Amino acid sequence: MEAAFFITFLSVRRAKLCNNKEMLFGLRYMVFIFSTKNLHNMHLSYLGPSPLMPTNNPKINVRIDSTWKDFLSEDFQKEGFLKLRKFLKREYKEQLIYPPGKDIFKAFDATPLNKVKVVILGQDPYHGPGQAQGLCFSVPNGQRLPPSLLNIFKELKNDLGLELPTGGNLEKWSREGVLLLNATLTVRAHQAGSHQKKGWEEFTDAVIKKLSEKKENLVFMLWGRYAQQKSQFIDGDKHLILTAAHPSPLSAHNGFFGCRHFSKANDYLYKHGVSSIDWDLGHD
Repeated sequence: MEAAFFITFLSVRRAKLCNNKEMLFGLRYMVFIFSTKNLHNMHLSYLGPSPLMPTNNPKINVRIDSTWKDFLSEDFQKEGFLKLRKFLKREYKEQLIYPPGKDIFKAFDATPLNKVKVVILGQDPYHGPGQAQGLCFSVPNGQRLPPSLLNIFKELKNDLGLELPTGGNLEKWSREGVLLLNATLTVRAHQAGSHQKKGWEEFTDAVIKKLSEKKENLVFMLWGRYAQQKSQFIDGDKHLILTAAHPSPLSAHNGFFGCRHFSKANDYLYKHGVSSIDWDLGHD
């Protein structure tokens, strides 16, 4: 009878000291399985969440709704994404990366494919401590509202008369059917744009293109020049494309304020027999 020995190691990830002297400790268990029949073959498996791939990889556990795993299965196997995976594996080992690994695909986990009605495009995650949570423009309640998010709330009030929310968590919008998608899904702490041009853009461009091809009557909100470049992947005959300046304080007065995108989105959805979005975050 073949015998197997299991040796468990506890690996303590190298502590990283941030600019604000916040210490991060990451713990990961690794199991090496040695077989007396074939000692030179060694199997490594990770226990617990890992930031690298969706759960269809048996060694990785990332939260992503099953509808998206099937929809994007081919994209997860493309050479560019496999290179991105290797890059992220090294980055999460050696650097402090946002968001936490379990939240990389949170936009896809919080809004199942069959629930998507509106797509809001951002650029990359917030790079400050405790801000990024895997949803563009969103921050956990209790965090100070970033200026762009505050301007979004101001336009929401001007458009629909809703009171300014006290917190910046947009998960309720996700549950309503708003896909809050960044073009780049990860970032190094305190280094804006540090994971751009590493493979994320090709992946998220493919997401936008597939949504345009496979779905009908979606609303795409493209705020700022960067997001508006993505319109090339969207069929304007099948979907509503809403464009405006970015909500940043540097540009919000150049066309974001007064764009009324929230009411326009609901009007479009209603005309096409789709339930509207409840944009009110006051009771979330």
